[in-house]
Amino acid sequence: MKQKALATVVAITAAVAMLSAQAPSTSGAQLPPVDVAAPPSDAVKTASGLISRVIAPGAGPEQPAPTDVVTVHYAGWTPDGRLVDSSRSRGTPSMFPLNRSLVGWRECVQLMTVGETRRCWLPEHLAYQGSPGKPQGMLVFDVELLGIQ
Repeated sequence: MKQKALATVVAITAAVAMLSAQAPSTSGAQLPPVDVAAPPSDAVKTASGLISRVIAPGAGPEQPAPTDVVTVHYAGWTPDGRLVDSSRSRGTPSMFPLNRSLVGWRECVQLMTVGETRRCWLPEHLAYQGSPGKPQGMLVFDVELLGIQ
């Protein structure tokens, strides 16, 4: 009986870990995805080096253009799981012209449709490019595209 109870607890713990890796958190606490250190085999790599994976599909065919203003919810981490920034933690989506964001963000968000959530691994040359005072190296973002203007 104890073995069956232990197996149930292990299965529930694994399911919770998998769900937290698949879906963005809506709470203030932003746990890093389990694949934050390295993209999984089903992620797609572009010619620029951006790697991404759809977490939840969008609702339509419209994708943002480079000069569109987008509204997003996001969370970003370093590969060691340190939270860098999160609109979800602030409780308010962010709205900005896409062409004023990180190079990797521009590319990633232009792949998305409204309602889609995508996890994006940005190598340093698509992120902060070694800017002083900014996170160094690869960054991982979960981005939910809420709207395009």
